[in-house]
Amino acid sequence: MKIVFMGTPDFAVETLNEIVNAGHEVALVVTQPDKPKGRGNKMQFPPVKERALELELPVEQPVKVKDEEFVKKLEEMNPDIIVVVAFGQILSERILNLPKYGCINVHASLLPHLRGAAPIQWSVIDGDKESGVTIQYMAKGIDTGDVIAKTVVPLDAKETGGSLHDKLMIAGAKLLAETLPKIEQGDIVREKQDDSKSSYAKMLDKKLGKLDFHTQTAEEMERLIRGLNPWPSAYISLDGKTLKIWSADVIKEELPGEVGTVVKVVKDGFYIKTKEGCLNVKELQLEGKKRMDTKSFLLGYEIIPGTKIG
Repeated sequence: MKIVFMGTPDFAVETLNEIVNAGHEVALVVTQPDKPKGRGNKMQFPPVKERALELELPVEQPVKVKDEEFVKKLEEMNPDIIVVVAFGQILSERILNLPKYGCINVHASLLPHLRGAAPIQWSVIDGDKESGVTIQYMAKGIDTGDVIAKTVVPLDAKETGGSLHDKLMIAGAKLLAETLPKIEQGDIVREKQDDSKSSYAKMLDKKLGKLDFHTQTAEEMERLIRGLNPWPSAYISLDGKTLKIWSADVIKEELPGEVGTVVKVVKDGFYIKTKEGCLNVKELQLEGKKRMDTKSFLLGYEIIPGTKIG
């Protein structure tokens, strides 16, 4: 098939690879504009653009995909289908109706569960036992289109946002490769979503990672830590410095002491009392220092019972 591919981050790269490997014609790759990054504010290509250039595919980076000039270019191209994977812009109805086989989206959740911008991380934060990938026909609403394929991916007990991202990235690419021939052959069934069962995965920001021992339980915090690993990460304050928490265990035992303080120190961790239960910090990173396990951290930094955290 003649395909226009729209995607931006790492998650979309694997799907682009699968499309090319399957022998489809990628007439155009559309991605977000380059952005400044790092201390030097150097312009950086989106991961999809980097891969597209390696594959010697044509690339367009419209500031607004709805612009008349760009839409006309798509119309002249006359693709069979538009494949969208974490692109980052909303397509106009004119674009949605343009291709012969329509526009399809590879979404990292089991729709209608977790529509929206950050379904991978919220699946971990919410404590889901399973996630997956859905391929849907795109409609005017956000992730509301008819479902045509799904694959389920179980979550491990210590699943992180990063590890689930990689699992779903591979699962989504494989599912798309299996689905494209079925679309071309007319061998698909469209299933309408039940809006009453929908939930929304709001966009992540750094403020979300601030841990509050007075309002969150140890279980809620532990899931938040995993869900926000590697970005934007969960954090607390220690002696006026930001302390990122990369890994922790839930201690259900209720130990004596004040909420928000260290109530026990062991060789490879320290327990912080929460609203319910304790959080045993296993891996961390103090502001200005490298990431390390708590055992190594305690060799150079004194933490004693009664130390206030927050």
